[in-house]
Amino acid sequence: MRVGEQSTDPIDQVLGEVPMPAPLTPEDVRLAVRAVVVHTAEEWPNGPLCRNDGASYPCRLHRWGRRVLETHGLNDRQIEALIRHGNPFVHVPFPFTATGPTRHQAGRVVPPGVRPTAAGRPVTPPVAAPRWPRAS
Repeated sequence: MRVGEQSTDPIDQVLGEVPMPAPLTPEDVRLAVRAVVVHTAEEWPNGPLCRNDGASYPCRLHRWGRRVLETHGLNDRQIEALIRHGNPFVHVPFPFTATGPTRHQAGRVVPPGVRPTAAGRPVTPPVAAPRWPRAS
């Protein structure tokens, strides 16, 4: 079955498609990357199945993740490269542009406790070793 074709899986017919988020957020994009990487195809004698849940490929979450990434601006070749990379935590910039980071991305939000250096890379402060209770 190809992406976009009607599924014959009974759970798909009962539940339908996972709804698209109205405004895409960075969290939606991160979840979509995880969905397409974790729910990729695995070959079986009776055809490709979802590697994560054994449903017919592409499963509901893989189709949702692909739709979100396409809406975000990635093309099929870029999505396939994400899947081949195999890291579900790979960073996709938000907002995504094919030419590189936008001016909005240059002013990244730095998490608390992290100070940016002159080069713009965040440096975490040194952390003291954890103090574990001693066994008596």
